[in-house]
Amino acid sequence: MSGVPIEQSPQGRLYGVGLGPGDPSLMTVRAVEVIAAADVVAYHSARHGRSIARSIAAAHIRADHIEEALVYPVTTESTDHPGGYRGALDDFYEVAADRLAAHLDAGRTVAVLAEGDPLFYGSYQHMHKRLAHRYPTEVIPGVTSVSAAAARLGEPLVEAEEVLTVLPGTLPEEELAARLASTDSAVVMKLGRTFGKVRGALERSGRLDEARYVERATMEGERTGRLAEVDPESVPYFSVAVLPSRVAPLTGGPAPAPVPETPERGEVVVVGTGPAGPLWLTPETRGALAAADDLVGYTTYVDRVPHRPGQRRHGSDNRVESERAEFALELARRGRRVAVVSGGDPGVFAMATAVLEVASQDDFADVPVRVLPGVTAANAAAARAGAPLGHDYATLSLSDRLKPWEVIAERLAAAASADLVLALYNPGSRSRTWQVGKARELLLEHRAPDTPVVLGRDVGGPEESVRVVRLADLDPADVDMRTLLIVGSSQTQWVRRRGGEDQIVWTPRRYPEG
Repeated sequence: MSGVPIEQSPQGRLYGVGLGPGDPSLMTVRAVEVIAAADVVAYHSARHGRSIARSIAAAHIRADHIEEALVYPVTTESTDHPGGYRGALDDFYEVAADRLAAHLDAGRTVAVLAEGDPLFYGSYQHMHKRLAHRYPTEVIPGVTSVSAAAARLGEPLVEAEEVLTVLPGTLPEEELAARLASTDSAVVMKLGRTFGKVRGALERSGRLDEARYVERATMEGERTGRLAEVDPESVPYFSVAVLPSRVAPLTGGPAPAPVPETPERGEVVVVGTGPAGPLWLTPETRGALAAADDLVGYTTYVDRVPHRPGQRRHGSDNRVESERAEFALELARRGRRVAVVSGGDPGVFAMATAVLEVASQDDFADVPVRVLPGVTAANAAAARAGAPLGHDYATLSLSDRLKPWEVIAERLAAAASADLVLALYNPGSRSRTWQVGKARELLLEHRAPDTPVVLGRDVGGPEESVRVVRLADLDPADVDMRTLLIVGSSQTQWVRRRGGEDQIVWTPRRYPEG
């Protein structure tokens, strides 16, 4: 045979041999070469003694091969081992590694067979971790079950900038749902007893209709179909759930059935994107943005959302909230899934109020509306500074565009006299230049001049700046619409650490007794 030679040495050589997903014809030439030249062929099996790995490679195992069947002591998490399931497996892997090491020490070449790829959820990796640093080792890659499943479905997994997530079905359902909601494409491995939980996670994440099922890909008994239609009692361990690419096929290729625009399908989801880019999105928000047919919002916020083929984007000015809300609800009434994009948290001086106000009208009473939370600007700025919101605090907007300054001044005075920490939104803009100075004067009637004030500007963005100044030194010229102010209470602490490099601010949770 041609190819890389099988090396001999005083010590034996260890090979992790990927066999592919099950069809023996999908084994690589290199895998066949290594098995043929090996002295020892090892494979894992359950207690019944049958080994899928051995059955795949059976045509290449000779009568004079030394065979090492590595039989698992447990196949479920029920065991009386003092270390539990994990302890029983760790002991097994140690014993199995010692058995293979005895052959390697005798100068024999050992080929450990592995379904799929040896280092992708494979049993071989446990031998690799225990032996590869002690003996010459080569890993022969194999076709994974992920690739095989996509091939048997005939659907692309990922395209362009899409992200593929591979998950074990053994994760908790809530964790599965969060990860499924936040990714583009996904494969969930190790179904079997976990199938019910995986199905529940797909449903909770809103992705059940997209999910495909593949059982024993490329092997006898192969089955594929829509996951929602699979009987949970019929699902073996060797099956996977697949969320294929969301990118539409090329013109001329097989097109998916068009999704009808019906009132029953339409909804509006108001999503908070946090103060800045993707790092501030929650998994639930990512999923809602990905699933939407239309994005509606202030252009600056809509531009933060990654482009998806086929998704319509409707950006507008920041001063047309009611019109934007009505437009989104009208789209949903026609059967579109609409995400209204809001910065920060949509319920804090943002779009949720506008949408719900319009949605309360009779014309839109039947349109479903959901609000998904986001990281607020106050929380983001506070975290960068330390923990200034560690005790009671009030949140106010200094914008007098929608309410009189007299109301703002009364509320500032009330909150200040109550000794609350203050998170001040919308402190200034090009057209509002005097409000910060007036607020400082009012607050100084109730707070000491050295009260710490956090100025958080563009937190999470490319121009992020977080500074702490004394209340008496607060300069309105340093404040614009992208700045959030946090004014400490009488108990708020402000210290420097690491030789003055770090400034941290926090408000103790204990309040002095009166």
